[in-house]
Amino acid sequence: MTNARQELLDLTTRLGLAVEAVSIRVGYYYEDEVKVILKQNYNDIDYKEFLSKLEFTYDSGFGCQELFGRIWFKDGSWATRGEYDGSEWWEHHTRPEIEY
Repeated sequence: MTNARQELLDLTTRLGLAVEAVSIRVGYYYEDEVKVILKQNYNDIDYKEFLSKLEFTYDSGFGCQELFGRIWFKDGSWATRGEYDGSEWWEHHTRPEIEY
């Protein structure tokens, strides 16, 4: 089981990037969806409330994908949810260099 809050914190710590905004949709196939959002220009209270809403565990390695969403970082990069055969994770994306 994976803790959604810790997974996000581990990602941002590993990348060393400041979060600009987050939109996560929790979509269990047997329950109603829930959106967890951190808007731009958030303050400490907003951030703590956002993290508290992510304080749950889910099975990131088997079955249907349960988390969907995007994290925008202040450096212009972003992360999206990757999924294959029920396993899921955050994938970090950066703008590629311009090549001619």
